[in-house]
Amino acid sequence: MVTRHIFTYGKMIKFSHTIFALPFALSAVLLALREHPVSSAWPVLWIVLAMVGARSAAMGFNRIVDARFDAKNPRTAGREIPAGKISLLSATLFVGLSSALFVFSAAMLNPLCFYFSFPVLVLLLSYSFTKRFTMFCHLYLGFVISLAPLGAWMAVTGEFSWRIVFLSAALLTYIAGFDIIYACQDTTFDRDTGLFSMPARIGTRASLHLSSLLHVFSTAAFVALLFVFDLNVVYLITVIMIATLYVIEHAVARPNRPEAIQMAFFNINGIISILLFCGIAADLMVEKWL
Repeated sequence: MVTRHIFTYGKMIKFSHTIFALPFALSAVLLALREHPVSSAWPVLWIVLAMVGARSAAMGFNRIVDARFDAKNPRTAGREIPAGKISLLSATLFVGLSSALFVFSAAMLNPLCFYFSFPVLVLLLSYSFTKRFTMFCHLYLGFVISLAPLGAWMAVTGEFSWRIVFLSAALLTYIAGFDIIYACQDTTFDRDTGLFSMPARIGTRASLHLSSLLHVFSTAAFVALLFVFDLNVVYLITVIMIATLYVIEHAVARPNRPEAIQMAFFNINGIISILLFCGIAADLMVEKWL
């Protein structure tokens, strides 16, 4: 019974999607540890718990405020709240507990992370309303998620560094780009209900072009990391592989083929984030050996 409930809540917030941002945060941890070694694994644990709490709160809140739209959309009518598998009260309690986990984990890291956890939580939750008034909601989503590497860096070092902004910029454009692709599935529904997704406002063709441009910027930000953190050839090879995956993603994604969008969204994007983390980890390991 407990396992089934956990699985249901995990489906509500699409827990598997944590794979998109978490590797970026852990990549920031690796870069921070390179310059600020720590003697304990606790900071990494609290960073992971903060990420889980923040994302769970944001996704749970999104499901609550979008429940009436999800119920009308054939693609999303089977989601847990409109389908009656999770009540609004239970979902609200879940969001509250997830928010508490995020704030508590931030407090366990350092005072700077604790103080910033409150405005960050507001930004995360406010994303759910942006689709109601601006087609730049995808960029806003990318922005709030892009705070993860910055927060992870500050958790380890206790200070801000302009260099980590390039990793946040790469994440921002990575997320915004594939969120636009994902939104192509609901172009007609969003247009009919007055929602402001990019495809609904400017069309799927123009939206996919913009998504491609965002992923060009993402690749450029990845390249910039090579220089600002003085990384090596292993990381460079990783960036070339990521750029290749971006090309494949946009070759595959077609607005009239939902299965192709699903493959681009879930499979290729998941590979990109994991590849980034593995590439940075391998690059730093080779650097130590040499």
